[in-house]
Amino acid sequence: MMFSSHYTSHRLDTQIQAAAQFGQVFAPRDPQSHKGTHGTLAVIGGAAGMSGAVILAATAAIYNGCGKVWAGFNQPALPLPVIPERPEIMLSTAAALQLRNDITAWAIGCGMGLCHEALALLYTQLTSANRESPVLLDADAVTLLSRHADLAASARDYPTLVLTPHPAEAARLLGVSTAEVQADRTAAVTQISSMFHAYTVLKGHHTLVCSPDGSLYTNLSGNAGLATAGSGDVLSGIIGSLLAQGIDTEQAVRGGVWLHGAAADVLKDSAIGEIGMLSGEIAPAARWLRNHIIEAQR
Repeated sequence: MMFSSHYTSHRLDTQIQAAAQFGQVFAPRDPQSHKGTHGTLAVIGGAAGMSGAVILAATAAIYNGCGKVWAGFNQPALPLPVIPERPEIMLSTAAALQLRNDITAWAIGCGMGLCHEALALLYTQLTSANRESPVLLDADAVTLLSRHADLAASARDYPTLVLTPHPAEAARLLGVSTAEVQADRTAAVTQISSMFHAYTVLKGHHTLVCSPDGSLYTNLSGNAGLATAGSGDVLSGIIGSLLAQGIDTEQAVRGGVWLHGAAADVLKDSAIGEIGMLSGEIAPAARWLRNHIIEAQR
């Protein structure tokens, strides 16, 4: 995918200034590093008919620098032997993937479904004896938290938890209407972070990020092109990738949100535009932008 020189000359300086607040995300790589240096992300979700959600998230993770990526499908058998366009991504059933002990970070929920098997996967993750790796919960995983008090209690005790609800999912967590969440988004995201001792990403126009200590970040990157199927899965993959790479959680979450939106701005300004922007186009644009910013800072 080619990005226009117009974007580079007129927008990159502004993006470099904005990216300065996420120094770890835009740090150059150690020439002595290897794939193990940059972590292993496990993406769990993808019930029957929703395999694409896991593939989008896993693809975003590999494009954004994760050393190794697993895609774990909530299905009794693999729906495909390999992802043809991205054979770098390793495939597993979700249940088998949870038996591994070499995962640096987890992203759970993309297209996972709300069935008994999905509930069991989430319960296993939140009650695991190995709770050192950060966990990001998105989409169906967030809805399951809102429906099961025991899961919510386990989530509150998880050492490093990231929640990425859209307004309707946030409303379910809080037991209010979506309209109430949208009427006071700051109060909603702050309350969720306090409830779960989590980093919370309340998606939408000017996405809000609240840290467990209550500090807030308002994201100003992005455009209406992000209102497309799979965009949230890509965001989960980007943030999960940064977490797996060992970047400080607050920088990974805030920087991932910013990079996701900034990548959409690259696409908008590169003769693609907002209408018909595809979620699968966001990850390559984010890779391009991250590398260009790092190179410009040398």
